[in-house]
Amino acid sequence: MPELVISIDAMGGDHGPSVVVPAVARAVKLGLNERFLLHGDEAVLKVALAKAPTLEGRIEIRHTDKVIGADEKPAQAMRRGKGASMWNAIEAVKTGEAAACVSAGNTGALMAIAMLILRMSADLERPALVASWPTLTGRTAVLDVGGSISADAQRLVEFAILGAAFHHAVHGSVRPTVGLLNVGSEEGKGHEEVREAHRLLREMALGFDYRGFVEGDDIPKGTVDVVVTDAFTGNVALKTGEGLALYFIAVLRSTFTSSLLARLGALIASAALRRMAERFDPSSINAAPFLGLNGIVVKTHGGADARGFATAIRLAADLAASDFVAQIDRNLRTMTAAMPHQADSVAPDEGAEAGERNKA
Repeated sequence: MPELVISIDAMGGDHGPSVVVPAVARAVKLGLNERFLLHGDEAVLKVALAKAPTLEGRIEIRHTDKVIGADEKPAQAMRRGKGASMWNAIEAVKTGEAAACVSAGNTGALMAIAMLILRMSADLERPALVASWPTLTGRTAVLDVGGSISADAQRLVEFAILGAAFHHAVHGSVRPTVGLLNVGSEEGKGHEEVREAHRLLREMALGFDYRGFVEGDDIPKGTVDVVVTDAFTGNVALKTGEGLALYFIAVLRSTFTSSLLARLGALIASAALRRMAERFDPSSINAAPFLGLNGIVVKTHGGADARGFATAIRLAADLAASDFVAQIDRNLRTMTAAMPHQADSVAPDEGAEAGERNKA
């Protein structure tokens, strides 16, 4: 297998090279064998790389002093973004220099530029963002969590296809189980689009195991491998889950430091507590790829630390090593043959701006 190259927007997000370089070093330390293209200010990157000697020979810097701002609108980014670190990082995937791209930059701009440069698979209008949610049984893919605020029945079916291919590629499920998020599991529950998507998914043979409606508490239970919903609901669920994780960690820390006896108990249980804290850590789920592009682009939180950014790098490498994009394309074509395409009423630009307002 040829050596994989990961292209990174080194200037995106809140921290830029001060987090990106340690994140690459962490990913390499954990066993990643890829090479990396870092797009950004060469002088700043060289200062950061001087503190990471283990990366010698693994990094190539592509200089640019142009950066897309966190508050820049998607339409502005598409007009003025050429030559920026984010643009160049995605362009490297288009030209075949890199197998995948990672950025912590502006979500709406990243989606808009990725759509412009890489284009969409089959007849998709916009990408979907997916989060890998820790559950009692492993990891559940939840989507959309930031790409399309609302979704009709056809879009929900597309999300199911995208999510199943993602779970197979990253988490190894042979025949992923899929559920539609709803306000109840009964047949008559939910709005018209959810009920129609339910009907379509039952009738189509799309290479995964559709289990019907699931509810919010089924996500942490791991009832199914893939949970499908619109981005408004998915993003609220994601942020709620991240907030609860931070709350539990804070409560545990407060409880185990409340007295001498509690500290002694914490010391005895320290190994188990560390493992539990790692499962709760939001940085383990902050890597969200844009599904449906003709190429791999992974978004991580703007405020991600080195651990969180390294998670995104590893996810990009896993996707690049799989047949993920080809599998999505095959299933989308099967869906299109079974259900005539109906154009989405929301223009791509509007969807990108929606993604910006609901960052994953």
